[in-house]
Amino acid sequence: MPFHHVPQPSPQRMVPIPGHPLVVGVVPGQPELVALTASAWSDALGGVPLYFAYVDQSRIVDEEYPDGTVRHSDLNPDSVDDSWEQREREIRSFLAGALANHQGPWDFRYLAGEPARALTHLARAVDASAILVGATRPSSSERVREFLAGSVAVHLARHQHRPVLIVPVAVVDWKAGIPW
Repeated sequence: MPFHHVPQPSPQRMVPIPGHPLVVGVVPGQPELVALTASAWSDALGGVPLYFAYVDQSRIVDEEYPDGTVRHSDLNPDSVDDSWEQREREIRSFLAGALANHQGPWDFRYLAGEPARALTHLARAVDASAILVGATRPSSSERVREFLAGSVAVHLARHQHRPVLIVPVAVVDWKAGIPW
């Protein structure tokens, strides 16, 4: 198999932080702390745009567009599942409430496929300076999956060159011992 050179992080590949947007990965039911943290970072950076994105792993990408949006469809071509539209409305509504006091521009993108890849595509498309995601306190079954497959934040840190900011949304009491 021939060697394929992958561009590595370097000072030449850094996206300047001032004036460049942030991409923010969100999931349904996530605490508003992630959106509020993104808003605070945007304000601190002079009101840079925020691109919130949810990646639906039950859908596949049919086409990626230069602006970071995608055309997507159900994994099963014979299925007619439009529940994603309701999920999109709920996330948009949640973000509108959480960002009611945010002064800068923001947008929401409903993406599909593998989360780290989809967020990376969006970050490249909008020339983001960083990607912000919320850390989760996974259930016991999710802990096994994360141990074997890795978290979205880890995948992002290993497969693209932008900094990844992780917002803690649940912490472990270290005095109580390791939770697994």
